[in-house]
Amino acid sequence: MKNIDKKVVADFGEEWDRFRQSNISKVDLKMAWDQYFSIFPFEKLNSNSVGFDMGCGSGRWAVFSAPRVGFLNCIDPSIKALNVAKDNLSEFNNVAFHNASVSDDILEPGSQDFGYCLGVLHHVPDTVEGLKCCNKILKHGAPFLLYLYYNFENRSLIFKTIWWLSNIIRLVISRMPSPIKKFITYLIAIFIYYPLSRLALLFEKSGIDPRYIPLSDYRNKAFTFLATDSLDRFGTRLEKRYSRKDIHKMLEEAGFENIKFSNAEPFWVCICYKK
Repeated sequence: MKNIDKKVVADFGEEWDRFRQSNISKVDLKMAWDQYFSIFPFEKLNSNSVGFDMGCGSGRWAVFSAPRVGFLNCIDPSIKALNVAKDNLSEFNNVAFHNASVSDDILEPGSQDFGYCLGVLHHVPDTVEGLKCCNKILKHGAPFLLYLYYNFENRSLIFKTIWWLSNIIRLVISRMPSPIKKFITYLIAIFIYYPLSRLALLFEKSGIDPRYIPLSDYRNKAFTFLATDSLDRFGTRLEKRYSRKDIHKMLEEAGFENIKFSNAEPFWVCICYKK
């Protein structure tokens, strides 16, 4: 497979095999889906629209996207992740599964009416190349929804310092054997993610802006989300972060236009269109 880090792919296969998302209520999953797709122009699509979910993982986003479109291609380089997605999407007959990377040319050029890639391309060796490959398979004018990790440009110095320290911890944990890594990241979810997210929830209910609390985006999310993202955050060897300006520049370089960013968390979700 092209443009992948094999160890990262293996790590994500283990992650989705452990946290299959099937035990999360549809209400909680839909709330998370809405955070990303609130800016997606489903009104431009119809029952004949064909598109792709690049790096589909467990299929948790496809569960809500598939009923809104004609056909959805779920693509992931991890066969373990893809098998989980097949289970989670077994009720749909308008979904196909492809074991491939973003750069494997698995779909015909100019064949897709829409696409989305959420939380994936900051984990590949060449992010711009990945964006170009997504662009290649889209029709002209087709919408593309993207989420990449941001570099905390809109956060305080204290917030950035906390992240910098946590990143040092990530560099250590991500290279540990899988069982140890899973155990430690689960403890992080229990003793760091959960208390901070619930503190943010308490602030919100008290009328205080919760955004200044690290991990505040998890304040209304089930614990499985916290455990999954703790393993994602601290268990992944390859991680890149970008500013809003960086993402805009990369998308233009990859052949997209009309780029618009959501101002809500998670940062930076954006919608754009193939030129």
